[in-house]
Amino acid sequence: MGNLLRTIHIPKLDEKTGAHVQQYVNSLTKPLGSLGRLEDLAIELAKMTGDPFPDVSPPGVIVFAADHGITDEGVSAYPQEVTGQMVRNFLNGGAAINVFSKSINASLYIVDIGVASDIDEEGLIKKKVRYGTANFYKENAMSPDEAVKAIEVGYEQAQKMINEGAKCLILGEMGIGNTTTSSAIAAAVSEQDIQKLVGTGTGIEKDKIQYKQQIIKSALEKRNPRADDPIDILSKIGGLEIAGMAGAMLAAASNRIPILVDGFISATAALIAKMISSQVADYMIMGHRSLEPGHDVLIQLLGKKPLLDLEMRLGEGSGAAVSFPILQSAVLMVKEMATFETAQVSNKE
Repeated sequence: MGNLLRTIHIPKLDEKTGAHVQQYVNSLTKPLGSLGRLEDLAIELAKMTGDPFPDVSPPGVIVFAADHGITDEGVSAYPQEVTGQMVRNFLNGGAAINVFSKSINASLYIVDIGVASDIDEEGLIKKKVRYGTANFYKENAMSPDEAVKAIEVGYEQAQKMINEGAKCLILGEMGIGNTTTSSAIAAAVSEQDIQKLVGTGTGIEKDKIQYKQQIIKSALEKRNPRADDPIDILSKIGGLEIAGMAGAMLAAASNRIPILVDGFISATAALIAKMISSQVADYMIMGHRSLEPGHDVLIQLLGKKPLLDLEMRLGEGSGAAVSFPILQSAVLMVKEMATFETAQVSNKE
């Protein structure tokens, strides 16, 4: 494991501040517990940040783009070159994550961590570890050193965004074939049946799902990743953008910055990050429940409860960006609501 990964320190949650905010929330002008999970969120955010009146704005969005050799096996509805085409779309402001980032006033980084082609466009952060992963049906996806390098790239990009003032981190991805990679990782770690984990991804036909399941099952038998070793998993069956997102999550938690987790691919990265340092999960909030069946398994492994269920399955960080205003509501509730005492409203006693 790289030097950076050995030195990562993630602080414990600030339970004292959490208890203080719990009391304060109970004194606000509303029946006890009547704002439901918003109250829990406010307390969680206080514990994460160590601040009774935390800020989550401005949020920062980082989209990592990389290609997957496994697409050679025909597991995706789209050809590999769509990854590069979509990166250009991000840079031109035309994708869902551009629209949603703008709506929440988020900074947006687009990082080429492993696209199979060269993209020379203004605004792209070029941190290519290699030109896409190898086809893990036939050989290991990457070397252990490349897996560590991709995590470090993610860590550095998140640190840079936090230094620029981001108060909440949303990680997104673009990579044709990455639901296949994520399903393989989820199967390796959870040891659940592959049938439970594989969905339509970019929209493959129902009859192709069985084929996709068979490819993953066979690849797992050939690669045999160790279920408890995140670097072994990434190097054998992983994705560069998944490693990058995991690194970014580790950086956020190290800085007491809340992580708003997106869908299936993002949750796969969250699982890898948790395997590297278990306390990172303390700083995660699950933005939404994806329509991808494997997401439910990962939500359980991460011990989280999604904020939204909008039947989304796009990726890019889009579901997390859409759920961000809920975090804003939670912090504004604590900052701006009156207490029974200040408003001179009679409490039920």
